[in-house]
Amino acid sequence: MTTLETLAETILARRNADPESSWTARLLADGPERCARKFGEEAIETVVEAIRGDRTRLAEEAADTLYHLLVMLAARDVTLADVEAVLEGRQSRSGIAEKAGRG
Repeated sequence: MTTLETLAETILARRNADPESSWTARLLADGPERCARKFGEEAIETVVEAIRGDRTRLAEEAADTLYHLLVMLAARDVTLADVEAVLEGRQSRSGIAEKAGRG
């Protein structure tokens, strides 16, 4: 099992935890919109670190972003496996052809 798979399982397991003792449970209890806003904040912080060029800080912010992405997905009952299936389906096409086919 990968680290992301383990993290996704942990997030799902904490869905019913006490929001006073679990950040994940608190985010999920606050609803999908709050989870999405938090993901957006973390994504912006990741972009800022990418521009600054500090590799350590970029890795830290990217980790926060991945965590909040998984929480946001869980809030809408989308699993990591669902996302992986989409990615696997795209592997047989070039990125340019795949993007053109979305419109």
